[in-house]
Amino acid sequence: MIRLLLVDDQNLIRQGLKALLELEPDLCVVGEAENGVVAIECVRTLHPNVVLMDIRMPLMDGVTATREICQQFPQVNVLVLTTFDDDTYVSAAIANGAKGYLLKDTPSEEIAAAIRAVDRGYTHLAPGMLAKVMSQQAQPATTLPPELNELTPRELEVLKLIAKGDNNREIAQKLYISEGTVKNHVTNLLNRLNLRDRTQAAIFANTYL
Repeated sequence: MIRLLLVDDQNLIRQGLKALLELEPDLCVVGEAENGVVAIECVRTLHPNVVLMDIRMPLMDGVTATREICQQFPQVNVLVLTTFDDDTYVSAAIANGAKGYLLKDTPSEEIAAAIRAVDRGYTHLAPGMLAKVMSQQAQPATTLPPELNELTPRELEVLKLIAKGDNNREIAQKLYISEGTVKNHVTNLLNRLNLRDRTQAAIFANTYL
């Protein structure tokens, strides 16, 4: 029996996946999590074989959670299941240890087949995903973006800690500043670098810093 942990910030999605996947005789959903922080704790206590991971979630996104799970629990396989096929997210998830990447509109029988594949240690990518990953990896190194020069030293410190997966509270503790100040720094650096969210900020930092 393959033990599954479902990670998605939408309860309706989790319930739908659970209902479909538990129709398979060899699959068992042992837990659910609404964000990456809860997911890590669930992996620690529930010991799933495979984690179905969404990408964009509050508190801790799926890219960061994938990295932490793969580092802390190398015996657990992560299969990303999301609505986002952005090249950057695909590459980041795979680089952080995900064994597969599927879109949520994938038929349930194909998701079940992918779960079985990653449980056996194979990599499983949705059609077209391999080309995205390869194109990202094949891109030559680029010069530092000029926007980096616009960041203050403190914003650079915050950006580097975001890249390490720290949340606002952890950053505040490490830099001896308030969480409100951290939030202001995050907002400023996202605007200066023209980034959507913390996931893109972490990817940007890991690329250029």
